[in-house]
Amino acid sequence: MLENPPALGGQRVRGSETMAREKTSTTVRAFLATLPADRRHEVERVRTVVRKHLPVGYEEVVTKNMLVYQVPFERYSDTYNGCPLWYTAIASQKSYLSLHLLPVYFNPTQAQRLKDGFRAAGKKLDMGKACIRFKAADDLALDTIGDIVASIPMDRWIQMAQAVRRR
Repeated sequence: MLENPPALGGQRVRGSETMAREKTSTTVRAFLATLPADRRHEVERVRTVVRKHLPVGYEEVVTKNMLVYQVPFERYSDTYNGCPLWYTAIASQKSYLSLHLLPVYFNPTQAQRLKDGFRAAGKKLDMGKACIRFKAADDLALDTIGDIVASIPMDRWIQMAQAVRRR
């Protein structure tokens, strides 16, 4: 695992009476409705893969103008930033779409699995630390992404986050 995890749930909210928990900004349906039709179609295709493979327990919310799949705050609230622990997110940026696949950041084996899956599918991987940039779902190795999303049950994800915090 890497020593400096990415922001797994946004910015710390200081002085909040709601335990520093960021509120969901809108519903998933409302979020999707704000996207142009072509982008909505691509986001929905990736969303379908994520939801199909998402282990039990994670919740889907809209926060920071992204679809976020996170550990419910009621299940695990001892995060470094006082916000729910993110697992995966899908965003519509100005000039591209992005999939934030956080298990890849935490685990070099998963990162290699992702690279190998893209190579085997003949796809170009455009990625930062855990953010995969794409224009269309066809740019992605969706089978590999589904396998990675399915690979970490919520309790294991919490254990991984706790181990990083103990360092």
